[in-house]
Amino acid sequence: MKRRAGEREKEWKKKKLLEELGENTLPYKTPADDDFHQLWKTKYSNLVFRKSDTVPEELHQMVQESFLTLRKHDCFFQDLVRIKGKDFVTPVSRILIGNPGCTYKYLNTRLFTVPWPTEGYDINYCNPQIRDACNALIRLNDYLHIEAVKALQEQNLFETKEIKDTTRLDGEKNFATSITETGSISKDQSSCCVPEDDYISLKNRTAYNLTLLNYMDPLQMLYLKQEPYFGMGNMAVSWHHDENLVKRSTVAVYSYSCEGSAMEESNEQKLKGRDPAVWHVGLKVAWDIETPGLAIPLHQGDFYLMLDDLNMTHQHCVLAGFSPRFSSTHRVADCSRGTLEYIFGQCELALQNLQTDSDSMALSLKSLETAVVKQVEEIHNEVEFEWLRQFWFQGKRYLKCTDWWLKPIAKLEEFWRKMEIMTSLVLSEVGKEEQIDEQRNETISCFLLVLTERQKLRKEWTASRAVRSLKSHEHVKRRAAALFRARRLLALSRSRIKVGGRCALQMATSALR
Repeated sequence: MKRRAGEREKEWKKKKLLEELGENTLPYKTPADDDFHQLWKTKYSNLVFRKSDTVPEELHQMVQESFLTLRKHDCFFQDLVRIKGKDFVTPVSRILIGNPGCTYKYLNTRLFTVPWPTEGYDINYCNPQIRDACNALIRLNDYLHIEAVKALQEQNLFETKEIKDTTRLDGEKNFATSITETGSISKDQSSCCVPEDDYISLKNRTAYNLTLLNYMDPLQMLYLKQEPYFGMGNMAVSWHHDENLVKRSTVAVYSYSCEGSAMEESNEQKLKGRDPAVWHVGLKVAWDIETPGLAIPLHQGDFYLMLDDLNMTHQHCVLAGFSPRFSSTHRVADCSRGTLEYIFGQCELALQNLQTDSDSMALSLKSLETAVVKQVEEIHNEVEFEWLRQFWFQGKRYLKCTDWWLKPIAKLEEFWRKMEIMTSLVLSEVGKEEQIDEQRNETISCFLLVLTERQKLRKEWTASRAVRSLKSHEHVKRRAAALFRARRLLALSRSRIKVGGRCALQMATSALR
């Protein structure tokens, strides 16, 4: 219910914003504009950008090879997501890599991590190259964690210096204030404005537990949505806040656009400000029509950090260029309800109400109290719809990388079967005449609510399977239509492909597969 209310509110805000704009577009700035850096400093100060030459070359090579390896082994998948009650296939293909047993949910779709090498875990990868790729990504994860901690420390030091400078100026104006009192005030104000987070807290807000990898080749897309507010052009990812993150945690994004690959010669009018051939990240203040937006070009090996509350106060989008692009988006996912440890704990809690007779081995319920029955059946729903159906709905995609999830999912299925038995036992017990009417009616009312929700969700999942089958068929047709286009583009661009671009020819040729 909360999620649906949130979606309605967002849709209302978007509609209102577009009505206010009418036929007009909002202004936005790129590095070519004189006031770009001043706008960044005053309105987007929690965005930190680093060019590729600040990253060790060895790390670049490892990470970029890992992208190509995962692509070669067909490890990127388009997701079927739900937006405003409708199912859509994402234009971007993704894979989630991270801590063993972690998941990440966005747009009603739960992704399960391909675990990166972790001490204490036995992870069987389908191919040594995939293990190497995951190992490279954890190396990148560690590097970005260190860089994010540094950025937050620099931010805190800058804020502290500003407060001290302000206090000093105030003290110079107030001649009646003694030197001792001024020093005291400076110390107090400084401590007020520096966040309470100590070094450990800074590390926790940057302790990335997973990365969501993205891949898209714009030349294989028959249609991309146009950016609606600023006229920035084709969008690979629409305006959004990243979901399900630890509050005020940093998001780190490493970008790898395959520059030098086939690019379409366009007769379309050039967009003012940004080069449509180059990938950009767009930023704007959420639901604001006064502040200009930003469009920042993303070149091979650049990365950026969204610090502190930027992800909550601002929205970002990804603007497509012409070349294929990978990105690795490192997050501190809120795993309070998204780990195996959590869901196993929920199952064990539910099964505490199931007992086995030592003689007959017959199963029975310990309690029929309404609160207990409600808790058990809600956990039953959670296991089925948040975990089992989410996992199997995505098919055997994870088996392309590892079989790690099969054992824990089998264990969850066993828990689910026991909870199905518990549901049957509740039905049996409330039908007995010896039950007190008032208690029985209360239990039945509560029980029916949960069962009704279960029936509704099962119907929705059945419909989603049908949609997925249809979307897959449509995708095959789109690929066939794109084939001719890809051949034409490849023929036009072979002469322009740089030999030094390691993925250029490979990516252009991949369109023909």
